[in-house]
Parts: sequence; C-alpha cells; structure tokens
Amino acid sequence: MGSAGGEEVMRGPSGRGERVVVSVRLRPLNEKEISRNDALDWECINDTTIIFKNHLPIPERSMYPSAYTFDRVFRSDSTTREVYEAGAKEVALSVVSGINSSIFAYGQTSSGKTFTMSGITEYTMADIYDHIERHKEREFLLKFSAMEIYNESVRDLLSSDTAPLRLLDDPERGTIVEKLTEETLRDWNHLIELLSLCEAQRQIGETALNETSSRSHQILRLTVESSAREFLGNDNSSVLTSTVNFVDLAGSERASQSLSAGTRLKEGCHINRSLLTLGTVILYKCIIAALQTSDLISGSIYCM
Repeated sequence: MGSAGGEEVMRGPSGRGERVVVSVRLRPLNEKEISRNDALDWECINDTTIIFKNHLPIPERSMYPSAYTFDRVFRSDSTTREVYEAGAKEVALSVVSGINSSIFAYGQTSSGKTFTMSGITEYTMADIYDHIERHKEREFLLKFSAMEIYNESVRDLLSSDTAPLRLLDDPERGTIVEKLTEETLRDWNHLIELLSLCEAQRQIGETALNETSSRSHQILRLTVESSAREFLGNDNSSVLTSTVNFVDLAGSERASQSLSAGTRLKEGCHINRSLLTLGTVILYKCIIAALQTSDLISGSIYCM
C-alpha cells in the first residue's frame, strides 16, 4: 500500500501535509513449509530493497520486477522489537506530541500481520506510559476503543453486543462510529485486559493456508489527551488531543490457494473487495500529494 519507495507527502483534511511510510517484513518459513523443504523466495539485499530469488520458474512472475525498494525492509530473522524501533516507533509515538497517525499491517493471509501488529501495539503503549512517567509537568488521559470490520459490518470488540454499528459523518470529526465503546485506561494492566478481550472476540477461522486466519479487519484506537499542570483549572488551560490507530487488516487470499468454500469464501470475497478499495484510496491520496508540496507534517501513515 502507499508508494513503494520513498516518502509521499499528502494533504490531510485540514490541508496540511501527511506522510506515507512503507516498510516490509519478510516472514520465516513455518513448520509446514520446512517439512516440505520449501525455500524463501525473497531476500533483503540492504535496508531498503528486497529481491525475488526465483528458485523455480514461475511464469506469472515474469511480467513483474525482480526487485522492490521501500522505506525500510526487515529480514526474516528480524525481531518484532527491531521492526518497531526502526520502522514504527517514530510514527506511533508522534501521538504524544499531538500528531495523528495510523499503522497498517497489510499482506496475504498467513504472512504474520497479527503477530507483528500485536507486538508493535504493546511496545507503543509501553513507551507511551514511559513518556508519561518522564513528563510529570503534563496531565495525561488515555482513551481506548476497538472495532472489527467483518463482512462489511462494524462491530464493537469491547462489547458483548454483536449488533453492527452505524457509521455517521460529522462535519468536524469526520466519520465516527455510533455507540462505539471508549474506555478510559486506568493503568497498564487495564490495557492488557482490553487487548485480551479484543483478541477473544475477533472473528477467526481455519483455511488451508492458516489454522487461525483473521477473518476481519481490526482497528485499535488510542486517544491521548494532555494539558500543562500549571494551567489546569484556569482559562489559559488548553488540551492537546491526538489519536493513533493500529489497523490489523485481514489477509488477502486466493480461493484456489486457501481452498475456501461457503462461509470462508464469502468472507474472502468481502476481505479482498475492501482491501482493493483501501488500496485505491491510498493510491489516490498519493497521486494528489504528487501535485502538492508542504513542509508541515500533521499526520503519518505507516504501512507494513
């Protein structure tokens, strides 16, 4: 998603600039692939470029480039901590400075998106709490919400009610989800409880490619509000508010490879259609950005 290689600066709703940063993490072979004596098809040749090693001739690949360049690439033996520190930390922690950001995990089914995004979410939250401890001069309030998009319907992951939620257009806040639960975080343990609840409620299913395939897109949203303690309670007090979204997209898949049928096939069709639409939107924003220039960065999107 976004632009492969380099940063694209694009205009946000406010007219200010936004960045799209694209990184790639190669997944190591799983046990099933190792038992088949499969080989890794892709290799990192430096910090920004991957190449297709072409162990076996694949006719459909002949029309595509053998090398791709991104903002950052990570080898198959890289840890999630390394991916976070080098690829996502700056974007994620911009939320404490009043900058809105979103981190997307995108890729085909069984590519390790949920594994990576879970780690990045927890590393981000740990660093945010560390930031709060080191900046006693400000009062912080953290709010957390979570939703999934399953077969084009939005569901609250913090509620036992499975009824779909409505999307509303607000002239000031943009698109909002009606009646979405928003919890004020008490501490780190409260956050872990909510993340566990989200994991338990998310739609998963078994396919030929993945025994625990995510069948929905998950969006975890953290809103950070802060204000200077010295001005609390008087007219000079102002609140800095920003949001970071952690978006774990369901994996794109081919029915012929995942052997999907019935419910799984229907889910796959909805997943692929929504991913195509999202890709079109991001590409359009990047094209518009190419026609505009701005040195002021007001938000960031990070894609993996």
